[in-house]
Amino acid sequence: MIRMKTRTIKQTVMFPTNPHEIFEMWIDSEKHALFTGGAAEIGREVGSGFSTNDGYSTGMTLELVPDKRIVQTWRANDWPPGHYSTITIKLTAVKGNTKLNFVQKGVPLEQYEEIRQGWYTYYWDPLREIFESKGQKT
Repeated sequence: MIRMKTRTIKQTVMFPTNPHEIFEMWIDSEKHALFTGGAAEIGREVGSGFSTNDGYSTGMTLELVPDKRIVQTWRANDWPPGHYSTITIKLTAVKGNTKLNFVQKGVPLEQYEEIRQGWYTYYWDPLREIFESKGQKT
């Protein structure tokens, strides 16, 4: 196993929709591909693997609590072989919106800033745009 310096990313984002919609966008292959713009294959059970963004990111689902929590191993295809981070997504309903708390442990130090910004560029901003364009507020 390769030893490397890593960092943890912590982000909190609000979305104008309910937790169920965010949960489904994350674990449904077609919906995930809709907002990221890249092919996605995501299993809906604990222990199933996933590939998103045309194979850029892969991993395995470790925990699913519908509409509340998702835990997955996650790696980018340009990371050292065998190195995975762990992402945790916690969804909370807040006054007709959803607060998403995101933590990613084990991000290689050299790619920390790129990955940190990438969550906004490829995930949080496009997701927000989808729900804002729908005018959806449940």
